[in-house]
Amino acid sequence: MSGRAEMPADASRRTFLFLQGPLSPLYKKMGAELLAAGCRVKRINFCPGDWLHWHGARTRSFKGKTDAWPTHIAEFLEREGITDLVLHGDQRIYHKAAITEASKRGIRVFVTELGLLRSGWMTLEREGLATLSRFPNEAGAIRAISNRAGEIDFAPRFPKSVALEIAPDVVYNLANVFLKPLYPNYQRHTLYPPVLEYLRGAWRLSTERRRDRLVRQQIEALRASGSPYFIFPLQLEGDFQLRAHSPYKSFAEVIETVVTSFAKNAPRTSQLVIKTHPLDVGFENWPALVADLKSRHRLTERVVFLDGGRLGDLFDGASGLVTLNSTAGVEAMQAGVPVKSLMPAHYDIKGMTHQGDLSSFWSSPEGPDLELLSDYLRAIAATVQVRGSIHNRDGVEAAARNMAQRILDLSVNEPGAFSAFPPRLEKARALGVPL
Repeated sequence: MSGRAEMPADASRRTFLFLQGPLSPLYKKMGAELLAAGCRVKRINFCPGDWLHWHGARTRSFKGKTDAWPTHIAEFLEREGITDLVLHGDQRIYHKAAITEASKRGIRVFVTELGLLRSGWMTLEREGLATLSRFPNEAGAIRAISNRAGEIDFAPRFPKSVALEIAPDVVYNLANVFLKPLYPNYQRHTLYPPVLEYLRGAWRLSTERRRDRLVRQQIEALRASGSPYFIFPLQLEGDFQLRAHSPYKSFAEVIETVVTSFAKNAPRTSQLVIKTHPLDVGFENWPALVADLKSRHRLTERVVFLDGGRLGDLFDGASGLVTLNSTAGVEAMQAGVPVKSLMPAHYDIKGMTHQGDLSSFWSSPEGPDLELLSDYLRAIAATVQVRGSIHNRDGVEAAARNMAQRILDLSVNEPGAFSAFPPRLEKARALGVPL
């Protein structure tokens, strides 16, 4: 059952509060769009990197300890008469508390994230993402939304600029390191020290060509063997999809779960291809873990570890893809590959993904209904995806303009894509997800 859409409110009566955004000028530009429409706009900064992206008369800083933040944000929402809250990601420590306090007061919450669609899209949802998404997960509702949405232009736009992907991240995090005395109590949401992460990342980049060349050889050998194979793409240890939207404490537990199940249940002629995430800088030493599991389960000839390359190169001929809850599942289904999501991902919908347990997937993977998948893609594009990109200069302008307009119109999750209760949450909790 979808919630009833609100009528757009008079812009002059709306007061927006922006918290942390993506590492780009997106939020500042969105704020300018909303100001031009007659709204009031506020921003709270938590660290020097936030300040670099947006500072001035309409901004404030929170420099207290995190345990003081819930009281601070509650008082701020009341004092400033906030009607709308905008933030990037819903599981950061500051954002979780802000959403809780906003919900108590009936304040609208808009959450942004990188796009579920590639390329040139951003995500914009009401109230929450992933497990907490209000987007329906029932085929009939999705088809109805798709029919109302009509045709969507999916042509790729706003090609990614590597400079705009890397440079803002480096500047933001190094500012937080070297200017920490200005915000001494800031608690970052990332796991690893930025300087060390960049050093390891630079080393990984220097070995990329060699690693990609080896991966191409491994894929050629895999195809030449004629053996059926399953793909298992790894996710980042710091990803909130793991930390908040799953019961696992480390991705090491996910790897052990998948490899153990494969050893027990997969056909003896099949292989498992484990591929690293392109942004993984090697803190966890997955090759050593995989080597140990291969030895323990006597899978030396049946598990292939790829440390580089493109995931899409594996789709042609794959028997299936297993994922915790990565958006790689959407890409795989678009290529016609059966997908098993261990957690109730946004796209984990009957008719699209394998609904049985993992043990049954290896022998009888359920492929996606391509017509339903098409409806799903059209439905999310019309309701919770917005054209634009933070990794392209024109894309940032488009994203700011399109997001601001959708927020002003109160057309986010519309038409009809807002459930009264997060439809994935009950299943996720049954699986041990701590939400």
